[in-house]
Amino acid sequence: MDLRAELLKSIWYAFTALDVEKSGKVSKSQLKVLSHNLYTVLCIPHDPVALEEHFRDDDDGPVSSQGYMPYLNKYILDKVEEGAFVKENFDELCWTLTAKKNYKPDRNGNSIVSHQDAFKLWCLFNFLSEDKYPLVMVPDEVEYLLKKICTAMNVELNSCELDDYLSQEPQAQGGLTVWQFLDMVNSGRLLRGIEQEAVSMAVEEVYQEVIEDVLKQGYLWKRGQLRRNWSERWFTLKPSVLSYYMSEERKEKKGSITLDKHCCVEVLPDRDGKRCMFCVKTSSRTYEMSASDTRQRQEWTLAIQTAIRLQAEGKKSLHKDLKQKRREQREQREQRKAAKEEETQRLKQLQEEKERKLQELELLKEAQRQAEILLQEEEQRRRQQHEEMQRTLEIQLREAEQARASMQAEMVLKEAEAERQRKRILELEDMQERLQEALQQEVKARQDEESVRYAQARLLAEEEEKLKQLMKLKEEQEEYIIKTQREKQVLKQEMENKNKCLEEAQKQLEEVRVNRQRVDQDVVVAQRKLRQASTNVKHWNVQMNRLMHPIGPGDKRTNVSGGGFAGYQPLLSQRDSSLK
Repeated sequence: MDLRAELLKSIWYAFTALDVEKSGKVSKSQLKVLSHNLYTVLCIPHDPVALEEHFRDDDDGPVSSQGYMPYLNKYILDKVEEGAFVKENFDELCWTLTAKKNYKPDRNGNSIVSHQDAFKLWCLFNFLSEDKYPLVMVPDEVEYLLKKICTAMNVELNSCELDDYLSQEPQAQGGLTVWQFLDMVNSGRLLRGIEQEAVSMAVEEVYQEVIEDVLKQGYLWKRGQLRRNWSERWFTLKPSVLSYYMSEERKEKKGSITLDKHCCVEVLPDRDGKRCMFCVKTSSRTYEMSASDTRQRQEWTLAIQTAIRLQAEGKKSLHKDLKQKRREQREQREQRKAAKEEETQRLKQLQEEKERKLQELELLKEAQRQAEILLQEEEQRRRQQHEEMQRTLEIQLREAEQARASMQAEMVLKEAEAERQRKRILELEDMQERLQEALQQEVKARQDEESVRYAQARLLAEEEEKLKQLMKLKEEQEEYIIKTQREKQVLKQEMENKNKCLEEAQKQLEEVRVNRQRVDQDVVVAQRKLRQASTNVKHWNVQMNRLMHPIGPGDKRTNVSGGGFAGYQPLLSQRDSSLK
């Protein structure tokens, strides 16, 4: 698992914790705060311009995880450098965001694990979970983690309780979420009767081993290089370095031994009052150390050899390698299981095919037995007929012999009669041969008759099928005729409705013509009245001009037609035009 995948798992929990409505989207203001905190804990230089440019306020609506991933990859994850930040601080940030919403310990204080231990279990869960979202941990990994915790406490895991819990949770068959895992641990079913302090120490030990890659840690005596005196130090072994401190709190680091593929570890004989000695040889120096007993020395030498092997193979973490191997084993087990199921299915199909063929064979045997029975019956019938015919012939022969015996006494007298009898015998023998031929012809005729009956039955079946098809065509033709008659009636009804509408329209046209003639007559009358009114107006205009301009002595008489009230002329003309 590379660093990017590890960081994405924790960020996924933080993102889903901010998704309050569980819609797969988070508001831009919350993502801005999350991005700023990620910049801080990952020790990346802040880029506020890119942050504001990506989350502009003119964009509508919240942002989904797919919309946030381009910015996360380009401006945060691509700039992360391994070793430049404290991974625990980053995990604590994401844990704080998600635990506030999802982690619900016992309010009465009866939880098996503390809040800090729950955080470490959450980190362990992320490390061992599958690389698919939503994150789950398969039952094998759950059992592996619980066994390591129980081993750290020197107790044995109750596998039956774990199996019962997984069987009671149908959704847990495909894997547990981290919250289901924490609820299972806090329920006390698997860690019944164990103190919280012991659980905390075991979780811390497993956390250091799996997350911090601590292969082994403990007190050892170390010999100094200059003063050559022996000092007790707390040693912590990781795949690339063996560090030693003043005490197990690891506050004051005294030094470290860098491990590579060229290093080696050797067991030394006891000397200078020290026992269980061994040394670590590097390219520049040899470090002598002493363990408390032989078992501790063996464990330390094996652990250091493991670290050197990892360096030689170019691997950075033992548990990442073990996890990958376990995953490959699960995949191989699943493949073997699928292959076994496929083989079982194939065998089942072959068995079914075999049973089907056996059934067909039984049917064929039964048909053969029936045919043999029919042949036996036919043979027996022919044998009976032959026996009857033979008895008849024997009777006739006996009669002929009796006749011949009686005739021998009269042979001299009736020789001619004897000759006739011999001819009769010859005729009877010929008749017997003809009867046998007739019997064979009858058998053949019966066989031909059966074949003809089979052919006749087949022809009758074909004729019946054709008759059914003919009846079906007849029914379809009758339905088509009925449908055509219905359509004809509908068309006839529509033509009648259209004729009625046409007659009504002609009546309305006649009424419109009559109304038009009446209106034309009214217009003629109105024009006549208008002309009469125009004449009267002109007359009154003349009278008014005379009254408005009295004639004095010596004045000439002006033309009345061009006189006053000329303003009435346009008005009259407009009225005439409107009437027209």
